Amino acid sequence: METCDVAIVGGGPAGSACAWKLRRAGLDVVVLDKARFPRDKVCAGWITPPIIESLSLDVDDYLRGGPPDGSLPGPAGHAAPTEPDGGRHGRRVFQPFTAFVTGLIGGPEVCTTYDRPVSFGIRRCEFDAYLLIRSGARLRLGEPLVSLRAEPDGWCLNECLRTPLLVGAGGHFCPVARQLAQVDPQRDEPVVLAQEVEFPLPIALRDHFPVSGARPELFFCPDLAGYGWIVRKGDYLNIGLGREHERNLSTHLEQFLAFLRARGKLTVEIPQPFRGHAYKLRRYVAPVRVPDRVLLIGDAAGLAYPQSGEGIRPAIESGLLAAETILEARGHYASSLWQRFQQRCQRRFGEGSSRTAWLPEGWKPWVAGKLLATEWFSRHVLLDRWFLHRHQPALH
Repeated sequence: METCDVAIVGGGPAGSACAWKLRRAGLDVVVLDKARFPRDKVCAGWITPPIIESLSLDVDDYLRGGPPDGSLPGPAGHAAPTEPDGGRHGRRVFQPFTAFVTGLIGGPEVCTTYDRPVSFGIRRCEFDAYLLIRSGARLRLGEPLVSLRAEPDGWCLNECLRTPLLVGAGGHFCPVARQLAQVDPQRDEPVVLAQEVEFPLPIALRDHFPVSGARPELFFCPDLAGYGWIVRKGDYLNIGLGREHERNLSTHLEQFLAFLRARGKLTVEIPQPFRGHAYKLRRYVAPVRVPDRVLLIGDAAGLAYPQSGEGIRPAIESGLLAAETILEARGHYASSLWQRFQQRCQRRFGEGSSRTAWLPEGWKPWVAGKLLATEWFSRHVLLDRWFLHRHQPALH
């Protein structure tokens, strides 16, 4: 029977950030994930400067490709993930964004520019694998959580791994959350469904493709229930659309693609099918109850930003906050551990609310059209507060 100090189920940014901080403090950490990395993830794929600062990311090292410099060695026995082609043979994608185009689908466009990069486009297959290797944790990849059994002093996973503390970081469908979390039946959390595709642009189009790599484009649905995006990251193009509680997502996606083609933004055939994903938007910082010796982080706890649906930054920050809570406990994982973690999340994230909660339902289309067409609202509210969170400093 294998043992560890902390077992993390889920190797995405939340799990790898938590593992990285715990390993830096000397704890023995195992990360379990049903996927083999690198793996694709439905996501527009960008990070803001505070993420780089909070994780102490060496951008030059990230750009070089290959395994991370200075990654902490985990105990032998489990292989690290292989890198995608960008990581093995060349530079990883790290596209500076210095402007955004925004508007309503079918409406006027507003271009907001900045004097320095406010975000960076990444490929999740590269970024997630890099963070996971860099964490220094022992990795059990391609291994789903099949069984979970409570013991007097912790948990037994898959009848082969014992741990005093379990962290669920497996996203919206996290098996730890699904088995152990007790959800308040009075809660009403919106679930976003998204479809996305990412593919390399044909070589012949790369020098004159109409969408600039420095300028992602975001277009909201007229009812404000979601938005679509077209984002160029180096030689790759990412297109997608997400909506709350949407049963006809494919119809909205086709309408969005038709809009992009009509505007001359999509001049290439999409070479592969769109892929789907789901996640919860944060409206409550303490949404669930869990047993002793369990924490939930990232999308497993429903922490995506309610206004933009972004999950990377709250996932990483919740992983770091969880690690801080664990280290402070010094091995005493009593029932107050979850409450202390939730208090940290409350201080960091505050209460969630949707971007249109303050609007009467019938006003949404009219107000959306007026506000999204203004440069002031697009810069100071839509981008700076809802998407980039420039008012919130990096987590240290």
